[in-house]
Amino acid sequence: MCLILFAYNYHPDYRLILTANRDEFYQRPTRPMQYWAEQPQLLAGQDLEQGGTWLGLTRTGRFSALTNHRNGLIKPRGISSRGQLPLQFLLGEMSCQSFIRDTETGRFDGFNQLIDDGGQLCYLSNRSPALQPVPHGIHGISNAVFDTPWPKLVAAKAAFKACIDSELLSADNLISVMQDPTTYHDDLLPQTGISIELERLLSARFIRSERYGTRATTAVLIRHSGETLVVEQNFDAAGETEHSEFSFVAETAMIPE
Repeated sequence: MCLILFAYNYHPDYRLILTANRDEFYQRPTRPMQYWAEQPQLLAGQDLEQGGTWLGLTRTGRFSALTNHRNGLIKPRGISSRGQLPLQFLLGEMSCQSFIRDTETGRFDGFNQLIDDGGQLCYLSNRSPALQPVPHGIHGISNAVFDTPWPKLVAAKAAFKACIDSELLSADNLISVMQDPTTYHDDLLPQTGISIELERLLSARFIRSERYGTRATTAVLIRHSGETLVVEQNFDAAGETEHSEFSFVAETAMIPE
């Protein structure tokens, strides 16, 4: 994932409302959102190159999503794929606090991770202190640490809030919020150690270039009752591909400390 917007205990009907874009090279093999035959409780997409995921949920009420932390000045040295982090949380039984305490974050290149054990939503990163739990309200994560006000994140959060506050809240409208291709003036762009041309391309919510772009937009709505709706729209270089929808009622498991 390269952009996540979410409202945590903000809306009276929903514990969590989230929408997210995954940006990746078009040629990288990917399995779209689905229940995994080898892990039937797991609903997630899969990176078929490294085997991990960027966003997933379980029928027991666990959730995790991940973005990379961008710093072109640091040569990647992680010995483990960051996509394993959501899987480790989703397929385990640890509470958020236990996962944060026990995860060896130094094995990975820079990342931001949201984790939800069914009791609380927390944030873990190896580029900033963890948040235990995430404050109630509207937040966002791009390729910097939690709520860093990059131009696309500021504008996206405003559009996201307008959608949630209106009578038009729906998964499809949340997905539409993420389709804005607007880029920003060079003077407003962050400096993350990459070329200005690449900074400009990556400043859009919805990215499209010849080889790289937004591959999937996902909307997640979780009611206080545990009723969960997940909708995903996939893309390739030519445009929209698979569109999928899933719903279930989470049976929240007891979380061991």
